[in-house]
Amino acid sequence: MRVAIASDHAAYALKAALIPWLVAGGHAVDDLGTHGPDSVDYPDFGAALAAAIAEGSAERGIALCGSGIGISIAVNRHPAARCARVDDPLSAALARQHNDANVIALGARLIGEEMARACITAFLATPFEGGRHQHRVDKLGKQGIIA
Repeated sequence: MRVAIASDHAAYALKAALIPWLVAGGHAVDDLGTHGPDSVDYPDFGAALAAAIAEGSAERGIALCGSGIGISIAVNRHPAARCARVDDPLSAALARQHNDANVIALGARLIGEEMARACITAFLATPFEGGRHQHRVDKLGKQGIIA
């Protein structure tokens, strides 16, 4: 699977630790930055990740910042992105199963590397259930107010 990954400075170390693990797991990884610990703006990296998903250059995305909140908001500004901020494997699996999430966001200051790996494993392995969830997911891709 082709996975895009992006972080701000607060999650740079976590991103750097996850990339070799993803590659060893057989995934093609596009590192969208940041590429160092210097302060950067998470919206720039969230936008780059959302664009990769929208363009189809990545099948799934992993967004990282200090809390996971800011970058998830940035990713979700794009109607093609469905980013879920998760803290555990169950929420990661449910984000895929029920919401067809194509990006997960993790907070580097809130979870460790082991839990991040568990969340990513669940996220990448879980298929979308479709069925009763499909029409709801279809609404998420529409711009403007959802009725």
